[in-house]
Amino acid sequence: MKKGYWVVAYRSISDESALKAYAALAGPVTQSFGGRYLVRGGSQIQAYGAGLALRTIVVEFDSYDIALAAHASDAYQKALQVLGSGAERDFRIVEGV
Repeated sequence: MKKGYWVVAYRSISDESALKAYAALAGPVTQSFGGRYLVRGGSQIQAYGAGLALRTIVVEFDSYDIALAAHASDAYQKALQVLGSGAERDFRIVEGV
């Protein structure tokens, strides 16, 4: 079974307190689905092309379906509500090779 990944590149952060509240909720949710943070934040970022050198997140799940289920879960949706418009992100769920 191929692994699933959340790949999140932040475009802007306008509310640090909302981001912290979101992270406090999102971390336990991803871990409850077996998610493992491979990249979380990143003080050393080199951006190319249209990329921005801002916060980047990569979470690995045991499967693509689990990655989808974690995102669709009520608990994660609550975390997203807490984040609100506090950050603009490019969020993708991808299947590994």
